[in-house]
Amino acid sequence: MPPESLPTPPLDWRTKLAHPDAAAPPGFRSLVTPVYRGSTTVFASAAHVHDHWDRRETPYTYGLYGTPTTLELAARIAELEGGGLTFIAPGGQAAIALVDLAVLKAGGHVLIPDCIYGPHREFSDRWLSRWNIRAEYYDPMIGAGIAALLRPQTQLVWCESPGSVTMEVQDVPAIAAAAHAAGVPVALDNTYAAGVFFDAFGHGADIAVQALTKYIGGHSDLLLGSVTVRDEALYRALGDAQQLFGMGVSPDDCSLALRGLQTLGVRLDHLQRSTLEVAQWLQAQPRVARVRHPALPGSPGHEIWKRDFTGSASVFSVEFDAALAQDDLVAFIDRLRLFKIGYSWGGTTSLVVPQFSLHRDLPRAGRNLVRFNIGLERSDDLIEDLRASLARLPG
Repeated sequence: MPPESLPTPPLDWRTKLAHPDAAAPPGFRSLVTPVYRGSTTVFASAAHVHDHWDRRETPYTYGLYGTPTTLELAARIAELEGGGLTFIAPGGQAAIALVDLAVLKAGGHVLIPDCIYGPHREFSDRWLSRWNIRAEYYDPMIGAGIAALLRPQTQLVWCESPGSVTMEVQDVPAIAAAAHAAGVPVALDNTYAAGVFFDAFGHGADIAVQALTKYIGGHSDLLLGSVTVRDEALYRALGDAQQLFGMGVSPDDCSLALRGLQTLGVRLDHLQRSTLEVAQWLQAQPRVARVRHPALPGSPGHEIWKRDFTGSASVFSVEFDAALAQDDLVAFIDRLRLFKIGYSWGGTTSLVVPQFSLHRDLPRAGRNLVRFNIGLERSDDLIEDLRASLARLPG
């Protein structure tokens, strides 16, 4: 009798817990992407064993490189942004770091707008400097003038438009044209636009980054980031860095982000309308010196916003009267009922946070700066909340 036809002894029940024969019947179809969890990926045979992150070579080799849930989210973000391939990172800051780790080399030089997201600045100052990489901060409104700052050692130009807190809208096409003339790639933090209100690749960016934590997640309950590219060399550099730094993500969080994508359109429509109503109302208040909202005339880069953007989002900042004491502004914030105090933005709940001590080389805003994020509440209720608290300011 050939060996393959020999009867096999029955398995112990303990073994059958790990090797069950029972399974759910096939054929279930749903509108919801399944949550595939897993670290170990099972190969069809020993000949198929191959450890590589490139999904085009071997779609699934290890959970670190993504399950079907992760890769569907990546494909959906790439489709949304008009990019080629997307990597999902554990958060927005991780996505920023992934770009720097993939592109920059020791002895290099990177140009970063002075209005950059605070943790991005800290990473550049405190970590890149360890590798003798010089981070230079430039005026976000420099436009084509950035050509004068490019050096032979420049390896990357960052943009963030609108800028964090101070909301400067950058002339990304002019910056990208100058950088590309010198052979330097451009990375853009495109979180404000949710990948849809500003066409990063159409305006010259080579790398588009988002904090999916914000609008894609949409409910303040996940931390994810994305990096999207079209260029093959950048794709391979990013993939190698993601593998070597072990930047895996949770399929459960990816599932929440996929859910958020389904309602992104209606949420952004509502947020745009409500935010403009609240921002315009604040602009007319006597204790407000200036509202920094890209869609409002007088906000830095408003004309560029009109030229390049197709919509505005939920976050903006207010410069209050310089004569107000900051203690009075703190009390104003504390009196608000509907605005919760906290970082981040893009969720369902309105937020407020003081920004009295921004790290800037080029101060552009008054010291009495407060950032607002508008949620899904009715705008009339938010305005009444603000009105009641403003009425109690001294003077």
